[in-house]
Amino acid sequence: MKHDLILTAKGHPGTQKRMEQEFNLIKLWEQPDRATALKAAAPKVRALAHTGHSKVDAALMDALPKLEIISNFGVGVDQIDLDAAKARGIIVTNTANALNDCVADCAIALVLNTLRKFSQADKYLRAGLWKSRGTYPFTTSLGGKTLGILGLGRIGEEIANRAKAFKMEIRYHNRNRKDVPWTYDPDPVTLAKNSDVLLAITPGGPETDKLVNAAVLDALGPQGYFVNVARGSVVDQAVLLKYLQENKIAGAGLDVFEKEPDVPPEFFELDNVVLLPHMASASNETRMAMGDLQIENVLLHLNGKPVKTPVV
Repeated sequence: MKHDLILTAKGHPGTQKRMEQEFNLIKLWEQPDRATALKAAAPKVRALAHTGHSKVDAALMDALPKLEIISNFGVGVDQIDLDAAKARGIIVTNTANALNDCVADCAIALVLNTLRKFSQADKYLRAGLWKSRGTYPFTTSLGGKTLGILGLGRIGEEIANRAKAFKMEIRYHNRNRKDVPWTYDPDPVTLAKNSDVLLAITPGGPETDKLVNAAVLDALGPQGYFVNVARGSVVDQAVLLKYLQENKIAGAGLDVFEKEPDVPPEFFELDNVVLLPHMASASNETRMAMGDLQIENVLLHLNGKPVKTPVV
């Protein structure tokens, strides 16, 4: 007999197809009357799968009094009210580790693109400017530069290992010092001051909201670069835009934004920023692995076994 599962939003096609095979799937975003659908599901639904940017708040949990597990598609769980889940005894899981390599690859690609300006050079060639104006202006090498990693979790460590292959020096700031061979800085301002490239890979949420602010960017300085593969909320986006416009920092590589998918068009006018549509984990292989882990956590719990990647 199949278990019931609520899915909050349309997500990865392969994952959704497997959910339809494994569960009696309730597609919450397709329900004409959400409240009525939740009321009908309330007596029997024990599991909810979350994807996308909608909130899983206390009200949604209270509408499903038999809910036991919220399985999130992704590492970041800032859309889920963890305190409310904990108070209700609801397990929250994420897809930690499934996307480490893919996100780390994207982070290094952004560092490369931001310093070497490969994206801008591609446009230069396509526009016929190589022929009419000559060689593209010289850019900046990675070798010998210091990469400051803001948030040295599993993904941060994978980024550091890759950066070492490019002969970069590594520094980091974390809530806690770690047993790693890299230099620890006590706060984001100090890390930025000591770095040529500041890379954010810290979780989102209230604790890290606008963690990268004017003070941090001032410390990074006009020769420094900022790369964000964390959450758009981690940086004060308005300040970052201003600093890029005024060349108060050398450049930025951004995979995430404050109000996705809305990106301020002023960014598009700048040639010192590389922009990606939140695609750090977006490979076929990684997204399928994430979906498999999301489903596995649900099945493990519903069958009375410990989940693989608990958050709460």
